[in-house]
Amino acid sequence: MPPTEAADTIVALSSGRPPAGIGVIRCSGPQAFAAAQALAGSLPEPRLASLRHIRRPGSDMLLDEALVIAFPGPRTATGEDLVEFHCHGGRATVDAVLAALVEQPGCRIAQPGEFTRRALVNGRIDLTEAEGLADLLAAETEVQRRSAMARAGGAFRRRLDEWRERLLALSAQAEVAIDYADEEDGETAPDLRPAIAHLRQEIALLLTAPRVEPLRDGVRVVVAGPTNAGKSSLINRIVGYDKAIVTPIAGTTRDVIEIPVSIGGIPFLLVDTAGLRATGDEVEAIGIRRAKEQIEQADILVWLGSPCEKPAGAIQVASKSDLAQPAERGGLRLSSVSGEGVQELIAEVRQRAAALMPKGDELTLDRRQFRLLGDAEAALTRAASLSDALLVAEELRTARVAIDAISGRAGVEDLLDSLFGKFCLGK
Repeated sequence: MPPTEAADTIVALSSGRPPAGIGVIRCSGPQAFAAAQALAGSLPEPRLASLRHIRRPGSDMLLDEALVIAFPGPRTATGEDLVEFHCHGGRATVDAVLAALVEQPGCRIAQPGEFTRRALVNGRIDLTEAEGLADLLAAETEVQRRSAMARAGGAFRRRLDEWRERLLALSAQAEVAIDYADEEDGETAPDLRPAIAHLRQEIALLLTAPRVEPLRDGVRVVVAGPTNAGKSSLINRIVGYDKAIVTPIAGTTRDVIEIPVSIGGIPFLLVDTAGLRATGDEVEAIGIRRAKEQIEQADILVWLGSPCEKPAGAIQVASKSDLAQPAERGGLRLSSVSGEGVQELIAEVRQRAAALMPKGDELTLDRRQFRLLGDAEAALTRAASLSDALLVAEELRTARVAIDAISGRAGVEDLLDSLFGKFCLGK
């Protein structure tokens, strides 16, 4: 965030869109108290809600009667002086108070996610908590909420802080070994490599935790197989309405169709794919290529083809059980017409999905965090196998840089622009 922007006082509606029972307007920055005083006349004691008449400065025009709460920085949500106006939630009232605030010197409307970004810049939260907060705002299921709450609540931050302190201590020991290389023959202290190996094991254990993508975007369930195997009909039966086009014509589905759905509190993304077969049709061939890509990307694969062609780990389904089936068709007998086997398939999919979900408040990693944590683990693996103190110190530095990138201490400006752009104005 450029310094000129950070010096501004930002204003936004932080509650739901009007009309509502209450509209909470937040004002944060160096001029927050002065701007609030200009409207309210005086501010109550810190963190004490008090009723005030809100007037347009320079006139006796009464805008609203609202509760006003002042939060002196740095122990606030943003790390700055912050004032909340709990107004009546009518659209005209909210707009009038906002307009009066932005007329004050140094005040402007906040950019999307700017309140949270200032909390990050001012050290109130780290990047993992901001990412968890973004997931919490988007959570639609209980499982998503609990996982996001674990990340937004700082559990990952505390673990990263502990690892960073241990890395710093190990680096200090390595530096001592370098300083006394002549006496120590260039070797590290005897207990350095075991300590590095122990830290590496802790990081490696977290790398086995469930990933956040199936939880955030939905467990990706890909339905695949040859043409006319009943893939689209099965998708329609599961979601309860005709989402995918179904015809007797082979090759009807020519592109990937994604349908988000929640089943038993677990978010899923059902993926219908083009039927697999040899074809000279250029458009259908593109659809088949995309279908093969989806098979590779699936969290769970439902296979409606021949058992001898089934990809490893897929759920084998013998579809169209209401019709005569070839003897070699094995797996779960299923009919999208009669409903036979559909609930059994859903139960199997849910069981597999549960293994991909975090248990309780277990921490999860997104792709960025997983990659960086993997870099740190790899650096520690190399460090634990080395005896030269100079090389060990360099690997410890590499691990620490990766940890710092996860928490947002360095090298994440482009990521911040993308992340906070997804937030609402008042968050």
